[in-house]
Amino acid sequence: MLTEKEMQALKEQLEKEAGELDAEVARHSKTPDFGDDVEGEDMSEEADEAEETGNELGITTALKERLAEIEHALGKIDSKEYGKCEQCGKAIPLEVLKIDPESRLCKACKQKK
Repeated sequence: MLTEKEMQALKEQLEKEAGELDAEVARHSKTPDFGDDVEGEDMSEEADEAEETGNELGITTALKERLAEIEHALGKIDSKEYGKCEQCGKAIPLEVLKIDPESRLCKACKQKK
């Protein structure tokens, strides 16, 4: 069982990470300025622009997924369910939570997956 001090430290870590991820999502969500399409323009430039947009979308999606995991963990802290394995109900060791504070599973259940 986590102490109140350990729980508070993990909550602060999660909140910090959430703020950093929010900033990253905002940075990657800006629509790139592709400029004006000019007749006869090299099509490779348009292909590069499309590729860059696809890359940014992939990064933004991954960041949002991680942010959702952190928000889920913060919700579990608020509901006093944090630190319990969602599969077996056993306590998730502090060592695991320090490395992966949004972890939903204990070591044993992660290995079964």
